[in-house]
Amino acid sequence: MADRLRLMAVHAHPDDESSKGAATMAKYAATGYDVLVVSCTGGERGDVLNPRLKGDPHIERDLAQVRREEMARAQEILGVEHTWLGFVDSGLPEGDPLPPLPEGCFALEPIEVTTEALVREIRRFRPHVMTTYDENGGYPHPDHIMTHTVSMSAFAAAGDAAAYPHAGQPWQPLKIYYNSHNRAKYAAFHDALLAQGVESPYADWLKDWDPATARTITTRVNCADYFDQRDQALLAHATQIDPDGAWFQVPREMQVAVWPTEDFEAAVSYVPVEPVEDDLFAGIADVAAGDRLATAGDLDIAYDGRKEAKA
Repeated sequence: MADRLRLMAVHAHPDDESSKGAATMAKYAATGYDVLVVSCTGGERGDVLNPRLKGDPHIERDLAQVRREEMARAQEILGVEHTWLGFVDSGLPEGDPLPPLPEGCFALEPIEVTTEALVREIRRFRPHVMTTYDENGGYPHPDHIMTHTVSMSAFAAAGDAAAYPHAGQPWQPLKIYYNSHNRAKYAAFHDALLAQGVESPYADWLKDWDPATARTITTRVNCADYFDQRDQALLAHATQIDPDGAWFQVPREMQVAVWPTEDFEAAVSYVPVEPVEDDLFAGIADVAAGDRLATAGDLDIAYDGRKEAKA
């Protein structure tokens, strides 16, 4: 192909990119694709979740800057490009009743504002494939839900010359996927740990899992060779990740043997999706020849996962 294929991964906060699809991004970046992570917010209202760093005066003085530095390290480890969309972290409201979200935060921004900002990045980077969160945000953090909303809105608008005409030349991505939250994966890890006589960190989560939240996996990317990069990128977000926590309870050898893929759910695609794919770019090479595909034009949506029954 005359032009490199490009992947854009849209995330709510720094560290989300390293816990959701990171090995897949590292694989594509290492094999010659252009990969861009978009962080919608700076994570300014996050807590310090690593007990080893609680009370550190440097972190407490400027958490926003620390999280920028962490993101830069994770970006370097994964070998991807990165940009900040520039919105302010909404925080995670807690209490009963829940307090209102802070004024000016990402989750309260008008959808026209957030959409235009992401459309501008799509038209600049010109991704063929995007990834984001499902309509529940993966979990119901207001910034994750807003990330879904703005990603789907921008995916639809970026190729429309009449939409946001000052935000660059139209460009239509061909596919958008949701990062999968796959119960079967964690159930497999749970069973494998118990079989070795090791306590599983997933017991309570599996017990409380609601079957109504099940998703349809359409794509499994084998990326076990990049699990180390994923873990190192995750550890780079030192304020957010406890190195002794649940993220690292499953031995690497077990991960590779039991579940060597990262899984995705096709949401909307202008090319056919034939589950189960092994490549986010499946079917694209025949359509995305160079830069000639700037807009959707006369393309029809070939797959709309939003209309598919969840299984």
